[in-house]
Amino acid sequence: MKIPFDRRHFVTAVTLGLSAQRVLTPENALAQAKAAASSSTTRPLPPDSGLFKNFEAKWVRTNGADIFLRHGGEGPPLLLLHGNPLSHASWHKIAEPLAKRFHVVAADLRGYGDSVGPADGGPEHVNYSFRTMAQDQVDVMAALGYNRFFVAGHDRGARTAHRMALDHPDRVRKVALLDILPTRHVWSHTSREWALGSWHWSFMAQPEEMFERMMAAIPAREFVMRHLSAGARSGLSSGTPAFFDDRALAEYVRCFTAKTIHGSCEDYRAAATIDLRLDEADHQAGRKITMPTLVIWGSRGGVGRLYGSESDLMSIWREAASDVIGGPVNTGHYVAEEAPQPVLESFERFFV
Repeated sequence: MKIPFDRRHFVTAVTLGLSAQRVLTPENALAQAKAAASSSTTRPLPPDSGLFKNFEAKWVRTNGADIFLRHGGEGPPLLLLHGNPLSHASWHKIAEPLAKRFHVVAADLRGYGDSVGPADGGPEHVNYSFRTMAQDQVDVMAALGYNRFFVAGHDRGARTAHRMALDHPDRVRKVALLDILPTRHVWSHTSREWALGSWHWSFMAQPEEMFERMMAAIPAREFVMRHLSAGARSGLSSGTPAFFDDRALAEYVRCFTAKTIHGSCEDYRAAATIDLRLDEADHQAGRKITMPTLVIWGSRGGVGRLYGSESDLMSIWREAASDVIGGPVNTGHYVAEEAPQPVLESFERFFV
């Protein structure tokens, strides 16, 4: 079954769900966050996949987005942010064990999963920048009553968490970043092997809508499975790896709609424009993550294979963070789904 992509329908649907939107800038972000955190949405709750037992489903209205999340447990607040083409469901193997020690909040990034962002990406795609997505999640935590919290992210969620740690050091207590290197470093250290393996970075960043229509022309299940298999395989046999739970896969396919295709492409467009510019400015100014930082990467994934030894990767992160620890696990890109126990144990040791 093919996904129809009708931009007029997309714009109409988003407009019905979202109030008038403004471009988020650092100057007006604080005032907007206070107003957004107190608002709510009447969207119906998505179907329950059964992956998060004893978790409550919730919508939170932010500036220009409706964010869907599931939360549960008791203890210090811990925000979990997913990657592409995933959703909050990617944390299902460790969310319940973590909920024994933390109030776990697993949220969908704007445009991903069930969350909805604006049709208009704004100047330099600022409405899907990591700065804007980070502000969404700060608003989410404020709506749940938290001004300070732990945060962990994977892939795009890790890039969002990285920006959050830079922009909101008063909110983030500690941050864990899974299977990424800083966005600036990725763009400035490309290679033939990287381009072939990470083709979607440049493909999805193209400005023309034609590329979104090309993605939508492929059956959702085929596109998602091929993307996941490529990221996870790295030395394994062909096909979708068995470590993916069928229910999680069904969620990724269900959410791969025109809305998600547009939102994720806007995310990658922002990464090649405004996100890169912001990262360059931070680098030139010597700004680093100041709170304790944990980095974990898959030794068989792109990060583990393309950028040198463990010492090399830690050196890269020491240029971006003042207080960083971490190392590899024996996985591909989808670290928390392939090796949940090492990730869980690392989080339990780190988030104290």
